[in-house]
Amino acid sequence: MTDGTWITIISLGVTFLFMIGVPVLLIIAYWVIGCSFVMGLTLDNMGAELLNVFNKGFALLAMPLFILTGDLINKSGIARRLSDFAYACLGWLRGGLAMASIGACGLFAAISGSNSATTATIGSMLHPEMVKGGYDERFSAATAAAGGTVGIIIPPSIIFIVYGFLMNLPISDLFVAGIIPGALMVFAMQFACWIICVKNGWGYLIPLQIARVLKTGLGAWLGFFAIGLVLWGIYTGKFSPTEAAGVTVGFCVIVGLVSYPLNKLMKNDANTPVTEKTYSDMLVVEGFTLTEIPSIVVRSAQITGILAPLIAVSVVMQQILSLLGAQQVIGGFVTGMGGYYAVLFTSMAIVFVSGMILESLPVTIILAPILAPIAASVGIDPVHFSVIFLVGASIGFITPPYGLNLYVASGVTGVPYFRLLRYTVPYLAALIGVWLLVCLTPDLALMLLPDR
Repeated sequence: MTDGTWITIISLGVTFLFMIGVPVLLIIAYWVIGCSFVMGLTLDNMGAELLNVFNKGFALLAMPLFILTGDLINKSGIARRLSDFAYACLGWLRGGLAMASIGACGLFAAISGSNSATTATIGSMLHPEMVKGGYDERFSAATAAAGGTVGIIIPPSIIFIVYGFLMNLPISDLFVAGIIPGALMVFAMQFACWIICVKNGWGYLIPLQIARVLKTGLGAWLGFFAIGLVLWGIYTGKFSPTEAAGVTVGFCVIVGLVSYPLNKLMKNDANTPVTEKTYSDMLVVEGFTLTEIPSIVVRSAQITGILAPLIAVSVVMQQILSLLGAQQVIGGFVTGMGGYYAVLFTSMAIVFVSGMILESLPVTIILAPILAPIAASVGIDPVHFSVIFLVGASIGFITPPYGLNLYVASGVTGVPYFRLLRYTVPYLAALIGVWLLVCLTPDLALMLLPDR
C-alpha cells in the first residue's frame, strides 16, 4: 500500500478511537506516531521535537503562571466578588446567574488571559450553584465552556502575543483590537443564554437593587484593581505578559492570605435556600492560609500537565502536516480564490475547520504565516485579520471533536463530554454571528486604535 493509503487508514483508526472515548491527547499522539513510522521518521525525532516545543515556546513560559493566577483568583475570593457583582447586575433577569457566569468569564479573562483557566475557575465555582438554582447540569457546564472562549480575545491574551510575534505586529495594538470583539462575544452569549433560560424557565429571580449593585461593585474592587494592574503593566511596557502574570500571582497571594481571616469572621450559612440569599451569601469562605498554597500550586501544575502535552503534540502534528505538504496546498487553494471577500471567507472556513481538530496555538503557528500574507495582499488590514483569525480560533474551543473547553468543563463539573454538545449549539450560533459581524465591520476591531 502507498503512504497515502496508510495515513488514511491511520486517520480513520484514530477517529474510531475518539468516538469510543479515548482521550484526545492519545488520539493525536497515535496519529503522529503512526504517520512518523509511515514517513520513515524515528521516535527519537518525535521526542526531540516535543522537547523543542518547550525550549523554543517562549510564550508558553507564561502558561503555568496564568493557570496559577486563575486558581489563586478563585481561592482568594476575587473571582467570587466579580461573579457576585455580575449577578447583582443581571439576577433580575431570567437566567441571571447563567448570564452572570458568562460576564464573570469576561472579567476573569481580563486577568488570567487563558481560556482553559477561565472555564475551569468559573465552571468549578458557579456550576454547583447553577444546578442548585434549577438549571440543567448539562447547560450549566456548557455555559462555562462557552464563556471561556473569550479568554484568548479579551486582553491580555497569550495567543495574541504569539500571533504578533509571528507576524511582526505590535502586541499592544492587537490587545486593543480585541477589546470590542471580546465584549461583543460576551453580550451575544448572554443574549443566547437569556433566550434558552426564558424558554425553559430556568433560574431564580432577584430584584434589581442599585444599593446591591454598588455594594458588590465596591466589594469587587480588588478584581478591578487586578485587571487594571495587568493591563496597565502590559500596555505601558512596565513588564512583559509573563511578568504581568507573576505580579498578579503575587497580588492574589497577598489578597488570599489577608482575605481568609476576614472572611472567616463574616461567614454565613451556605445551606440557606437560593431564593432567600444573594449569590455571595451562598458561597463558603474564600481565601487561604500559607499551608494551603502548596496544594493550590499542585492543582495548577496538574492542569498544566494536561494542557502542555496537548499543545506539544499538536505542534508536532503541525510539523507532520508540513512534511505532507499541507501548507503548500492550503496557500495555493486560498490564493486561487481571488478577491477580498473570497479570500476572507475561505480563510475563515479553514480556521474554523482547523479549530475543530487542533488547539489554538498550533492553529496559529500553522495557519497565520500562510493566511495573513495572502489576506494582506488583497487589502485586508493585518490587525483586523488577526482579530478575525483568533475569534475563529476561539470558537474552536467548543466545537467537537477537539473542543478543549468542553473537556475542561467536563473535567471540573463531572458532566460527560458528549452530554455537553447539545447545549453548545446556541452559543456557537451567537459566536459565529459576532465573528461575521467583526469580519464585515473592520471598525469594531480598529476604532480604538489611535492611529487608525
